[in-house]
Amino acid sequence: MNGFSLGSIVRRPEFGAALSFVVVIAFYVAFGGVSLGTLFGSASWINFAANLGIVALPVGLLMIAGELDISIGAMIPAGSMTIAILSGYYELPILIGVFGALALGIAVGLINGLLAVRTSVPSLIITLGTLVAVQGLVLAGSVILTGAASVPLNAPDWAKMIFGQLINGKFQVIILWWLGLTVVFGFMLHATRYGNWIFAMGGDEISARNAGIPTRRLKIALFVLSSTAASFVGMCGAILFNSAQVSGGMSYIFNTIVSIVVGGVLLTGGFGSVAGVFIGALTFAVVNQGIYFTDIDRNWSNLIIGVMLMAAVLMNNTFRQMALSFAPKKKK
Repeated sequence: MNGFSLGSIVRRPEFGAALSFVVVIAFYVAFGGVSLGTLFGSASWINFAANLGIVALPVGLLMIAGELDISIGAMIPAGSMTIAILSGYYELPILIGVFGALALGIAVGLINGLLAVRTSVPSLIITLGTLVAVQGLVLAGSVILTGAASVPLNAPDWAKMIFGQLINGKFQVIILWWLGLTVVFGFMLHATRYGNWIFAMGGDEISARNAGIPTRRLKIALFVLSSTAASFVGMCGAILFNSAQVSGGMSYIFNTIVSIVVGGVLLTGGFGSVAGVFIGALTFAVVNQGIYFTDIDRNWSNLIIGVMLMAAVLMNNTFRQMALSFAPKKKK
């Protein structure tokens, strides 16, 4: 059947990502002496992938729609500091801290979205502005309100269990959130009209708008999801580690974009999948953390990580081009 042909499989956005994941593991096993049992039994790279993956899911949808959000780098410490200040320093109920962190994410997402739909300024520039603004707001607000750049937080047991628990003493509970959100985002993108709208926006926003798709509302909603997801990750981190700091989060900008591109999403929009973003986060996590399970000299780690990520991106791009140029033979 055509639906199960090799060409149809290769054309899937996640095919290149899955192949890259296998190649990366094979490299570490062959040249780094990594034991598969040790690698897959470790929590470090899976925890890393879960935190990265939750941010990458909505940003991936945003990139499929043809937009980009780099303010996530500031929203992660903003989310952690918000709950720490409200429920740690001022000792308000933890629910108020949770709602405060998520509300901040919604507010910043609305600002990004409204600016994106009401101005002709590219979303990269808009979110760069909010990135710097939120960084300044978090630092100044923390110093003014608490007199420090680091705030302790002691969350109740039920909050720990939901947002910041270590399963079996090593696996963060946020992994379950990541898996659940992957299913939700996957259903939305691939089984509902909203997913069709997102792909249409990424392909040609003007044509999508002329076809009756509410591109403005949808774009705003995607920016809100992106900022709120980043704030959520920061909030969970503060609950898990019992403290929050104004620094951190900037590495998520690079990590998120690279994992999404490795996952088969085009920077120009209109192409991608949730499964690809999921596998892309796994691949980036293995590349980034797997080096520490090898016998390779750590002085070479950055070079190896950079080369492997570049190879994964190029491999994904090559297979995508091959898939798009593939044409099945017509039956006589």
